[in-house]
Amino acid sequence: MDILVRPAQPQDAAALAEIYAPSVLQRPTSFELKAPDAAEMAARLARITAAWPWLVAAVDGAVVGYCYAGPYAEREAYRWSVTVTTYVREGWHRRGIGRAMYARLFEILKRQGAVMAFAGITLPNEASVGLHRSMGFEPVGVYPNAGFKLGRWWDVAWYGLALRTPAREASPPALLRWPDLPPA
Repeated sequence: MDILVRPAQPQDAAALAEIYAPSVLQRPTSFELKAPDAAEMAARLARITAAWPWLVAAVDGAVVGYCYAGPYAEREAYRWSVTVTTYVREGWHRRGIGRAMYARLFEILKRQGAVMAFAGITLPNEASVGLHRSMGFEPVGVYPNAGFKLGRWWDVAWYGLALRTPAREASPPALLRWPDLPPA
């Protein structure tokens, strides 16, 4: 199976919404309670890609997964850290799609100057923990009872990945923003 990992495009918005909906409606994977439609996913795509990468995985032209990075927090001192997330279409798990997308995402983030990537995982979720651990993430903490969904409280584990060694004195990572990043 050939997996093409490429930048997400506005025309992918319907596929992004389809992939994300089960995590919103059927699982605690996302703490959203209403699944966004294609228009909302297109708006999110435009907002995120103004600064950070959003990638899709396609097999035979069909979008089967996506991943993206966003700011860890608003305060300026956090600007070297990002949060990352990945979603794979139902029935396409455990085929290397998440790993392929993350590998490309992390290459881009390193070139942008990001130092740390963080991922929040609703517990229990052995598959997501396994993916993140296989990519080098280490546990950094657990927020107990962080959200209420599907009739119960859920803990969220946070995992961190060092993308590069931090310099003693840091230059802003925004020097190479996603849309302006030169080819590898």
